Order: sequence, then C-alpha cells, then structure tokens
Amino acid sequence: MRLSHTAIKMVPGNRVELLHDGEACLPAMLRAIEKAEHEILLEMYWFGSDATGRSFAAALSEKARKGVSCCVTYDAVGSWGVDTRMFDEMRAAGCEVYAYNPLRFWHPRWRVGNRRNHRKMLLIDGRLGMTGGVNLGDLWAAPARGGYGFRDDLICIAGPAVAQMRDIFVATFEGAPAGRRPLPASIVPSAEGASPVHVLANDLRRHRRLIENAYIAAIERARSRVLIENSYFIPSRSVRRALANAVARGVDVRVVLPFTSDVPAVTYATRKLYGRLLRQGVALYEWGQSILHSKIAVVDDWCTVGTHNLDYRSWIYNLEINVTVEDPAVASKLQARIERDISESVRVDPRTWQYRPLFDRLLEEFFYRFRRLL
Repeated sequence: MRLSHTAIKMVPGNRVELLHDGEACLPAMLRAIEKAEHEILLEMYWFGSDATGRSFAAALSEKARKGVSCCVTYDAVGSWGVDTRMFDEMRAAGCEVYAYNPLRFWHPRWRVGNRRNHRKMLLIDGRLGMTGGVNLGDLWAAPARGGYGFRDDLICIAGPAVAQMRDIFVATFEGAPAGRRPLPASIVPSAEGASPVHVLANDLRRHRRLIENAYIAAIERARSRVLIENSYFIPSRSVRRALANAVARGVDVRVVLPFTSDVPAVTYATRKLYGRLLRQGVALYEWGQSILHSKIAVVDDWCTVGTHNLDYRSWIYNLEINVTVEDPAVASKLQARIERDISESVRVDPRTWQYRPLFDRLLEEFFYRFRRLL
C-alpha cells in the first residue's frame, strides 16, 4: 500500500473551482470524463442505475472502448439496489469495476459491513480531481432533467494536490478483490494556480477523527466568522465546545441544516442538540428548498468541501475525504454561496423552539440515543 488514508501536507500551486448542485456538477463531471486521454479513476458511494447513473456508465464505457484506463469502485451498501447488470456491461466494455466491502451475512465478521466507503471522487489523467457530496443518481440531477435537485457542492482541483487525491484512490483500490491490476505511481502535476490545498482522508484504524479535528482547529483559531452547512449534523462535544468558545470570543457562528432530510431519523437526532447550541449563541438556519446534502464550511479565509459529515458515522465507520483551501478568494466565493442559502432559510427562533410539540421532543430523544447507528 503506497499511502495510508491520512492527511498530507498543504500543497501550493493549485487552481480551484467551486460548483454547486447537480445542474452544474454532473455535466462538469461528464465533460471531464469526455476529455480524458489516459486514465479515469472514480470512487463513488452511490452509483445509481437510474438515468443519471447510466449516463455516467455509458460515458465511462465509451472511454474504455477507446483505450482509456477506467477504474471504478462503488460502495456495496451505498449503491444497494443498483442493477448490477450495468456494471457487468461496463466491465465488458473494458472498465475495471469493484464493489467496496460487499455484505456477507454468512461471514463470522459480517458486522464489518457497517464500514462504508462514503467518498465521492473523480480523477482525470492524474491532473484534475473532483470531490464533494454529489453522488451519481437522479436525486442530484436538476428538476428540469427529471431529477430531485438535491442541494450539494463539488470542488475541482488542478495542480499538485491531485497527486495526493490519486494516492488516496490507489490505497483503497489496492484493497479490491484479487485479480485487479496494480496502478502506476502518481506523478505530481505542475502548478496551475496559486491556491494552497490540503487533502484530508481517514482510514478505519488510525486518523479516524482527522477531518473533524481539522474543523475544530479551524474553529478554535476563528477571528470573525464560522459558517457551516452540513446535511447530517450531530456534532461531538468537542465540536460543540469549539463553536461555543468561538461565539464567546465574538465570532459570528452560523450553521445551515436541512429542514427536511433524506434520513429523517438524523434530523430528529440533530434537533435534540438545538437547545444547547441556541443557548450557546450559535445561529441555526433550516434550508427547505429541497434536500440539503452539503458538507461545506468557511472559517475566515479557510474553507472546506468534501464528503465528511459532522456526525459519529463519518469519523468512526466511513472512509471520507475533504479538501481544505486557505485562499481568501476561494473562501469568499464559498461564503457567498452559504450566505445565499442562509437568505433562503428560516432561522430557528430560540423562544419558539421551547414550545415545540411533545411528540417531537420524544422522537428527538429516541433517535439521539441511537445516533451512533444512524
């Protein structure tokens, strides 16, 4: 294994682009695949066999038939219910396709099936890297194209940091079933911009809280603002303490959360914490235009986009990847997007929150007790 799934040092010289929602993200990913000349690496939690997923399967198959090396890993649980004949067709076209950690209930250690690959990453020719919360499914496609318009984000990187992302892909790919061919070592691309980028990834044994700790470190040094937008937000005591301390220092702390989630149990567990956060001075907003699936944050001139949720599952069970950027220009653009979402959200009023229905309180208490399983 060339690389543990861990942090790598900040690397300068990258060009960074931010994209938002499937309407922009999915076509950009397809265009990147179309332009590939030598290699396409795709690591995806949810690779659907609906119209969106099949459009990517067709694009990858076409490139494989033209001689481009196409390697794909998808999560066996995240892509549960997919028509696996789609993957067979991709293999027939020349793609290498593997499922991450298939469930084997007859195996004496079948409980390890709870360990999932939650990453979403597309790498093109070792020069372009994309990651964020966007999966390949109709839930992310624009409503005008028959999708559900999930609110989500993608960060695109060109430059030396892409080699780090590629090494992370290779390290996971090396754990695929026997029979796969080894991939060549990464070559560090030339500088294409000026943004310093830090690639953060975790594994299941060491560095499990690496990405969460990066959040905490950024919040602890915040001087003016902490803006967080997170789809499954059940923060640890350490994160809550960092947010409270930031408020006490006079930092503007705002958190955007889903009004309605694709996992309702998580919403109830999150709302169990509303009272504490509101008393500490954290401003909470609920976004209800569609399903919020973002995992982004801005802390002064530091920002991050990735797959990591501030919850138990992300740090204990899942493989995750986040990219952090320390560039005022990039942070300003992401801040503008979060503030736009805040303007379309409803602020949670502390006084009104005290009088929510008793049944809601019971559900919050129940699901919060099981937060480690959600």
